[in-house]
Amino acid sequence: MNKEALFCDGFGEYVLPPEPCANQEITLRFRTRRDDARHVYLRVAQERHAMKKEMVTPDTKDAFDYYAIRWQLGDTSFAYSFEIHGDEVCYYNTNGAVEDFDTESAFCISPGFATPGWAKGAVMYQIFVDRFYNGDTSNDVQTKEYIYIDGYAKHVADWDKYPAPGVEGVREFYGGDLEGVRQKLDYIKELGVEVIYFNPLFVSPSNHKYDIQDYDYIDPHFGKIVHHAGCVLEEEQKNTQASLYQNRVTNRENLEASNQFFAKLVEEIHARGMKVILDGVFNHCGSFNKWLDREKIYKGKEGYASGAFVSEDSPYQDFFCFDDMQKWPDNTSYVGWWGHETLPKLNYEESKELESYILEIGRKWVSSPYFVDGWRLDVAADLGQSEGVQSCILEEVSGCSQRSEPRSTYFGRALWGPQGMACGR
Repeated sequence: MNKEALFCDGFGEYVLPPEPCANQEITLRFRTRRDDARHVYLRVAQERHAMKKEMVTPDTKDAFDYYAIRWQLGDTSFAYSFEIHGDEVCYYNTNGAVEDFDTESAFCISPGFATPGWAKGAVMYQIFVDRFYNGDTSNDVQTKEYIYIDGYAKHVADWDKYPAPGVEGVREFYGGDLEGVRQKLDYIKELGVEVIYFNPLFVSPSNHKYDIQDYDYIDPHFGKIVHHAGCVLEEEQKNTQASLYQNRVTNRENLEASNQFFAKLVEEIHARGMKVILDGVFNHCGSFNKWLDREKIYKGKEGYASGAFVSEDSPYQDFFCFDDMQKWPDNTSYVGWWGHETLPKLNYEESKELESYILEIGRKWVSSPYFVDGWRLDVAADLGQSEGVQSCILEEVSGCSQRSEPRSTYFGRALWGPQGMACGR
């Protein structure tokens, strides 16, 4: 059997119609080399359904057989793969031709999902903000402003310096910010860009910001710092003495000013006919996060409750999974994503409050006054500890928009729309 000739991509002519509604009948297709297969089956979990050869291409070098089956959808996600019998038996899923059958890599159809028209074929421009353009030097991270992963944050004065390798590079900041993006919007538009996709923008101690500290606010180092106070660290001091950093990222004036600036930036982007997608990091947060507060950035500050690292009485304790419930105060036994202590895993199974909070975050940024157009979901397949929670969160975030204009959530090759979800790899 010519396994390289086996094909289905779950889109286009292999799923008709390509964006089916709930309870609609569809046609699924699969391709083999001409006369290679005796039987082709549609696999739905442990069931298999015979497909019929519906089309044969002319007998040329690239001759193929096409098999098809009609299938009645319901109103929930439909997972499927293929089983091919020729001179051997193999299976076909999102990983291509494989020897063993499994359900985890199945194709997936979500009835009711529709990719927004603006996203189809759009030119998307990804911006890693810290390395884009420094439009406001007053918000630059200062050397020794705080400690992250056993080293000081560092301001890099030479824009052309090559970033340091490994963890050290995560602590280096070149000063790029949203003001820099604003100043370059005409340039971006001239490039033919239709959608700007921002890497994470929320408060975070790293330059990549995939370790969110506060989902409610744009990081003032990217936004606006209107209240200036505090000092950088001296030798032997810890983040509990990082007064400059604490003021910048916990002071409400700085946080609200940064959000207001972002709202105006999105307005300017929309005025130029471009869309905006945000990076949603909802599988894990960061060890600096106000819910955990491992660095005690928020401890004792007005308006902030005790973090789950600090106290077992924290209202956020069930936001995280702790392996040892006897280790407070300063409980280091929380579960980290892939074992990283700087990336505490969010515990959706044990906290409906956490789930509601994250869904509200999804709604917040696509609603007034921000009107962002979509979300990319970071490591979406890892959400929660179980598949049931993953599906729940993803489907609900997909419908987070409260506006009549369709919104979508983008991750990998998939767009997550207001009425459902589509699986992507």
